[in-house]
Amino acid sequence: MNNIKKALVILFVLSAYSGYAQSGGYDKLGMQAMMKGDYKGAVAQLEKADSKTPNNPSVLKMLGYSYFQCGDFENSIETYSRLITIKPADYSAYYYRGKARQNVANDPKESLNQMRENFYQSAIKDFTKAIEINGEEDTQLLQNRGLAYKDYAIYKSYKIKKKVEKEACVALFNNSIADFQKVLTVQPLRKDIISLIDYVKAQISSLK
Repeated sequence: MNNIKKALVILFVLSAYSGYAQSGGYDKLGMQAMMKGDYKGAVAQLEKADSKTPNNPSVLKMLGYSYFQCGDFENSIETYSRLITIKPADYSAYYYRGKARQNVANDPKESLNQMRENFYQSAIKDFTKAIEINGEEDTQLLQNRGLAYKDYAIYKSYKIKKKVEKEACVALFNNSIADFQKVLTVQPLRKDIISLIDYVKAQISSLK
């Protein structure tokens, strides 16, 4: 488990610690599985905890994250949506729901699904809400919204037939660049972000 994931798990452990007694210990077992990187095992235990104590925010937070790590993005979205209903100011719930929605939209299986555009739009809204709550100093949020704008613009670029569609696509690409530039304001040496800006500018130039 890399350091970022380990830090996230520790945060979940701290937030969930007070819920053990109500959840029959299943959340503790789920947390232990998370610490080992066994997210399938965590899901099995946390689903039991959720069944025993529905709408426990600590359980929902760990369960949503475990679903996400298992690639079960639909259940992750549903779980984080429940968490947001209970804790609407939890920016991390919007962040992970946004990432899950973006992953669904980017899945080739969704290529013929009419809902694909909605997933992109919803992901961008989630990242925007997370930024509204946590502030524009959070470069991770800005970077992910920039990526969502980029992916959505690329998706729309395949469907350009009219001038207005091209203009809408360019606007999305420009939103992506704006977010990446905000990241560079805080972290000016990010070569990956500089490369992304160059890539997006090339995509704009390629539009005819």
